[in-house]
Amino acid sequence: MVSFSAPGAPRRKLVVGNWKMNGTRATNTGLLEALKSAGPWSSEICVCVPTPFLADVAASLKESGIAWGAQDCSGHRAGAYTGEVSAPMLSQFGCAHVLVGHSERRAFHNESDAVVAAKAEQALAAGLVPIVCLGETLEEREAGRTADVVRQQLEAVVDLLGEDVSSVVFAYEPVWAIGTGKTASPEEAQAVHAHLRATLFASTPRASAIRIVYGGSVKADNAAQLFSQPDIDGGLIGGASLKAVDFIAICRAAG
Repeated sequence: MVSFSAPGAPRRKLVVGNWKMNGTRATNTGLLEALKSAGPWSSEICVCVPTPFLADVAASLKESGIAWGAQDCSGHRAGAYTGEVSAPMLSQFGCAHVLVGHSERRAFHNESDAVVAAKAEQALAAGLVPIVCLGETLEEREAGRTADVVRQQLEAVVDLLGEDVSSVVFAYEPVWAIGTGKTASPEEAQAVHAHLRATLFASTPRASAIRIVYGGSVKADNAAQLFSQPDIDGGLIGGASLKAVDFIAICRAAG
């Protein structure tokens, strides 16, 4: 389980690579070797990989200082759920984190806020740190609904977890900026992160210690400016995490 900063202490930056449905055993080896060679890191670095690669990644990254995680988990502990992977199964591979509620899961698999919250609950029960993804579509943004949409997504998790929400990492990923090359300006991203933290303060006094990372087309040339914002605690990196040079540069930008 990842340790969190005490209230009032600086939050350690977290950079998470989301490989999505990419990679081969051969290409993964080269990428992981490059990441290991570039360390050690002052920030926390994690790669969230497709489930079939977890054993390989765990063996490669053991004692490297780089954490690994999964891209999803079931909202159920066990049972007749063919094709699902439970959080306790993931914990057997040494996963530190698991992504839940990624915009692609919400859009392509019709995951509701309630389903996402259930997955976060299962992750915590298995000793994993869920990275709960939140974000608005372009249509919602243009309608001026960003604050309402992300608050609703956040509150579904808070309502189920209560004080345990202090053990969650949140990722603000504006859907309109994922894989499009567009990104929110540092100021725009900071405004949403600050809104999320203010919402968290209504539920837990530990809100100042909860990490909220940004996940909308973070690149080597904009990472430092994004990460310098007071409420942006790192990044959830998609395509750039598959390119060793780019991902290493982003990790270094986190300090």
